[in-house]
Formats: sequence, structure tokens, C-alpha cells
Amino acid sequence: MDFHGEKPIYLQIAQLFCENILSGALKADERIPSVREYGAQIGVNPNTVMRVYEKLTADGIIYNKRGIGYFISADAREKILASQKAEFLEKEVPAILRKMELLGLDASIFNK
Repeated sequence: MDFHGEKPIYLQIAQLFCENILSGALKADERIPSVREYGAQIGVNPNTVMRVYEKLTADGIIYNKRGIGYFISADAREKILASQKAEFLEKEVPAILRKMELLGLDASIFNK
């Protein structure tokens, strides 16, 4: 896996999990690799993967069945969609609108 410097690695991995859930590559109640397995798969320290799993668990995206492993939550897709829509509307849309204003563009360019 290729990581870039703008975001911590654990957040990049968490984002990849979310993208895989949104795309359907990971489905509700599907078991995901153990911390050690996944760390070995992608070439990162298991502590980094543990941090990813802790974040995703806190966000309600995955859950742990003690002694069995981690699984995708039944409502993970809906939670991710809601979170990413809110982030897009709060952060990205205002930046796009500011850039459009600076460039002298208006919304009519989308009606072509």
C-alpha cells in the first residue's frame, strides 16, 4: 500500500476500509483480517492496524467478537455515507465555492 504524507497512516488505512465498504468489497457482518494478518498484508506495524481498528470500532464501523475477530457492522455503510456527506458539505463544498468565486465562475457552468 502506498501512503502519502498529508494524513496519518492509520487514517489512510481507515479511509481505505470505508471505501471498501462503500464499494461493496466489504459487506455487513463480514469478518476482516486480524490485526497481525492485516499488518503483514499491507506492510505496517500491527500497532498501527490496532489504532485503525480502535477508530473504526469507536465510529461504529466494525465490532469485535471476543476470541473470534473483527466484523463489519450491519449499519457501517449508512454511517460512512452520513459522515462523508457531512464532511463534504462542511469542508469541500465551501472550498470549491470560494475557488469558483476567486476565478469568477458561477453555478451556471454546471448547466451546460
